[in-house]
Amino acid sequence: MEYVQYGKTGMIVSRLGLGGMRFSGDEEQTIRMIRYAIDGGVNYLDTAYLYPDSEAVIGKALAGGYRDRTCLVSKSPVWLIHKHEDLEKYLDEELIRLHTDHIDVYLFHNLYPDNWERVKKSDGLSFLDKMIKKGKILHTGFSIHSSPEAFYEIADAYSWDMAMIQLNILDGNRQVGLEGLRYGVKKGLAMVVMEPLRGGSIVNNAPPGADERIKSYPEKRSIAEWCFRWLYNMPDVSVILSGTSTLEQLKDNLRIFEDAKSNVMTKEDLSFIEEIRKIYESARSIVCTGCGYCMPCPQGVGIPEVFKLYNSHQLAKPNPIDKQIYQFLNTDRKADRCVSCGLCLKRCPQELDIPALLKTAHEELSSGWK
Repeated sequence: MEYVQYGKTGMIVSRLGLGGMRFSGDEEQTIRMIRYAIDGGVNYLDTAYLYPDSEAVIGKALAGGYRDRTCLVSKSPVWLIHKHEDLEKYLDEELIRLHTDHIDVYLFHNLYPDNWERVKKSDGLSFLDKMIKKGKILHTGFSIHSSPEAFYEIADAYSWDMAMIQLNILDGNRQVGLEGLRYGVKKGLAMVVMEPLRGGSIVNNAPPGADERIKSYPEKRSIAEWCFRWLYNMPDVSVILSGTSTLEQLKDNLRIFEDAKSNVMTKEDLSFIEEIRKIYESARSIVCTGCGYCMPCPQGVGIPEVFKLYNSHQLAKPNPIDKQIYQFLNTDRKADRCVSCGLCLKRCPQELDIPALLKTAHEELSSGWK
């Protein structure tokens, strides 16, 4: 495992971080996987109040001395904050779930504009200072899915220790992107990357042309490995989070990160990644990561489920299987139930026009079906 300085904090962290958003739901299996990761050299664990059962299972996994071997990261549920006192109330709940007296790095979660306003109205920045004095948190940060301009405003507003952004081979010029990555480093922030595989969709929805190009390239690596390699090639990236669900996925990640040094990619490698990016973009898939922040839909529409079927159909045409699966979805979960109420628009980290995309997906998946 490769380790790096974590911004200006003085901490040394593994370049691979274990993300707690996509655990399997099997508690015993997850505890075993978390401990396997730590024994394998991963010392960076990321979770959040809003990740179902994630903090609780991590708290159990860190018993028996594992807590002392980790940099534990969690996030404040900004959506639920109505007044200043709520901030410490939820932090205390998290400390209980995690079976610890402090969190090493505490983030404000997903600071899109509405959430950033909630932080300011609840005097969230002074809350961070108070919690550091109390010893409940050691370092501060924020996660964000937004524009570079929004990132600059937040980064300049407080003496943060780190920031978490979405970045992968397809998102270099989307959201905060590479531009924001460089700005954060200039501010002295540890820059942590989430969604390196877009929630697995880069691997699971690879266009045929991408597979063929990867197989023909002289250096033989999987698309997942190329995605991770593109990120750890950049010295500005401190930690790359991987939300593994199974031990097999974790073992493959540990193999990939055995020698995750920066500046290892050649000009030819970088040109090759650019080719792959263009192939993906030509496939016209919906950039949904399956995070579920858009749910629940008031009308019951299974938004991530519909988008997953649509993307699969786009890449597999003229295979009719995805259309068949869509027809057998519960009627209440189909895309035509959408009434364009707009709640999902406020929640989507990818800033997708979900109602319009649901209409497109429904028309495509229903066309020609009798």
